[in-house]
Amino acid sequence: QVELVESGGGLVQPGGSLRLSCAVSGSDNTIAAMGWFRQDPGKQRELVALITNGGSTSYADSVKGRFTISRDTGKNTVYLQMNRLKPEDTAVYYCNGGRTGTSGSYVWIVWGQGTQVTVSS
Repeated sequence: QVELVESGGGLVQPGGSLRLSCAVSGSDNTIAAMGWFRQDPGKQRELVALITNGGSTSYADSVKGRFTISRDTGKNTVYLQMNRLKPEDTAVYYCNGGRTGTSGSYVWIVWGQGTQVTVSS
């Protein structure tokens, strides 16, 4: 069974940077990708970045060019480097592990507790 613990959130001014970490404990050979999601109250949870076991990455248009997802397999940790932060990036950020689903999609199977990111002056 896999458990995920996010950290690294906080309050940052617009234009600033944060690096989120997702510590992964346990193992699940069916997980094919790790993703970072975010959710603001009253809004749907949004997938902002994912990285496959093969190292391929993809990003939501709203964060492309500003956020970078990476992983350190030796430390069993997935990171989200967030630069040039905007007030609209304010949300609770979650990581998750995904199994391969149909039509190239993923089935996200295990949520962490989330970490709050607030971008405000």
